[in-house]
Amino acid sequence: MKFRKPFLPAISLAAALAMTSVPALSGTADIVDTAVAAGEFGTLAAALTAADLVDTLKGEGPFTVFAPTDAAFAALPEGTVEDLLKPENKDKLTAVLTYHVVPGKVMSGDLTNGMQASTVNGAEVTIMTEGGVMVNDAHVTAADVEASNGVIHVIDKVILPSM
Repeated sequence: MKFRKPFLPAISLAAALAMTSVPALSGTADIVDTAVAAGEFGTLAAALTAADLVDTLKGEGPFTVFAPTDAAFAALPEGTVEDLLKPENKDKLTAVLTYHVVPGKVMSGDLTNGMQASTVNGAEVTIMTEGGVMVNDAHVTAADVEASNGVIHVIDKVILPSM
């Protein structure tokens, strides 16, 4: 299964939202709609659909999502995304995606160096703030993108739980 990248230039989520009239500008759109409006999360949206997590992330929340871009998914070893999207790998895909979600609304000002955050997956991620914010080994490239049911922090790498 191949995915086409949306025909939009690669720009940050915040910049993409600033150029659109989507209600997400005022934080009225949910996390999924906010990410989709940005145009650089097509692979994430497809993965959320395959894992049946769209309705969950459109739910009340609040959620904090560390959202990998299409480029982050493309940087995974060849065939990884396609393999995860197979119906028989739904549990693995769900584990990866829920590892990117923390219950509650955690803004960048709430982060401290070396903090551990429990994910919906049940495993923890490590946040580092010195020299730029990182979640495990992924850099946060855009922070505090507010949505009606939480916040998105854009990351440049897919973080993987121990499986």
